[in-house]
Amino acid sequence: MNETLLRRLPSVDSLLGDPESQKLIERFGREAFLKICRAVLDELRDEILHDRLPALSDESLSREKICRRIEDRLNDKFSFALHKAVNATGILMHSGLGRAVLSEAAREALDEASRGYCTLALDLETGRRGQRDFRLSRLLSELTGAEAATVVNNNAAATVLVLHALAQGKEVIVSRGQLVEIGGSFRMPDVMSTSGAVLREVGTTNKTHLRDYAEAINPATGAILRVHHSNYRIVGFTAEPEVEELVELGDKQAIPVIDDLGSGALVDLQEFGLQTEPLVTRSVKAGVAVACFSGDKLIGGPQSGLIVGKADYVNRIKKDPLARAFRCGKLTIAAMEATLKLFLAPESLKERHPLYRMLSLTLDELQKRARRMERSLRKRLPANIHVSVVDEGSQVGSGSVPVETIPTKCLSLSSSSAGPDDLARALRLRKPPIFSRIRKDAVLFDFRTIQPEEDKIVEEAILLSFLK
Repeated sequence: MNETLLRRLPSVDSLLGDPESQKLIERFGREAFLKICRAVLDELRDEILHDRLPALSDESLSREKICRRIEDRLNDKFSFALHKAVNATGILMHSGLGRAVLSEAAREALDEASRGYCTLALDLETGRRGQRDFRLSRLLSELTGAEAATVVNNNAAATVLVLHALAQGKEVIVSRGQLVEIGGSFRMPDVMSTSGAVLREVGTTNKTHLRDYAEAINPATGAILRVHHSNYRIVGFTAEPEVEELVELGDKQAIPVIDDLGSGALVDLQEFGLQTEPLVTRSVKAGVAVACFSGDKLIGGPQSGLIVGKADYVNRIKKDPLARAFRCGKLTIAAMEATLKLFLAPESLKERHPLYRMLSLTLDELQKRARRMERSLRKRLPANIHVSVVDEGSQVGSGSVPVETIPTKCLSLSSSSAGPDDLARALRLRKPPIFSRIRKDAVLFDFRTIQPEEDKIVEEAILLSFLK
């Protein structure tokens, strides 16, 4: 039997003459087709020899089936690893889903910069080479009040670079309560070691006083570092100096104060009913040497680390050898510039900036969208599917405002014939994939993070998943 099936396998040459194969060669190229074709025939040969071929072996060995198998493999090989996804989790800045949703302005800037050559580092007036972050520096200075600014590829890089440039080989004083570890095992003691600075811990986990910093200062001190708690909060019997107090101490001792703001914010989140995150303008006004923060969190741009501060210190940072290793390319700079310009018109931020639009959505708006989908699904889904609209909470995500949730409305789906894990997986495997969250025995779809134009996509995906 095996020998009969092996003889039925077509040769590579015979498949090359097949009309369907010619179409695949036109789409993917001859070399790619041949490589996959040989691999598929080898797999079929192995399945035959080890009796793993499906019962309908005649159909499995048909030229049509083999060509379909080759096509599936080619599609998988040439498809993009990154593609559109629907975020129904309720986490506004979902790290796994790319954090910030870029604005229309940022997408237009990306398109413009990617279509050909661009004015990355040339001065139009003189035609000479200039600094690639010149425009970004001016924008950041205008928005924050800082004397100078620069940009690197993320805030972890910004922290390493600042410490390397300003305190390499010297002690940096940090409160024990600020020795954070955030996503990806990013630990402040390790960062300090990598930068070449020497960690000097002061205070305790819950309380650090200004006198603790003062008593730690010695001839080997290179800087005082303040680190935002990011994705956790210490509450109760706690104390730590304000940034203004640290700057006053640093000025008296001629020691620079570095403020790692984490997410950083250019607008007060209290306007959206949330606990505020550290404002960049406050740190600059307080007189820190430099402050650094993420460009892809509360700023809402591409992944980047933004550094602002006094000109002398920022210039030292820009001249450090690591600055070149951490610098950004044209696409990041283009999208970041367009994103920052949105903050020049704060009155239209809620309309033009995706993050602040999602934060400002009212419960009434969310309720209308959720009820509309609920009514439509009830008409079309089987009786054993329970559909309802429930009150839930969204999260800002990515370490910002970690202990607060935002009231929201979710569509809840449960079935007596399918578990929530199976349904959630089925939705993730759709095109585009839909990411939801599970609460008890139901799958939830949060309308705060589902973009309005995606409502129809979610509804059709649910129907196809239940009516298959």
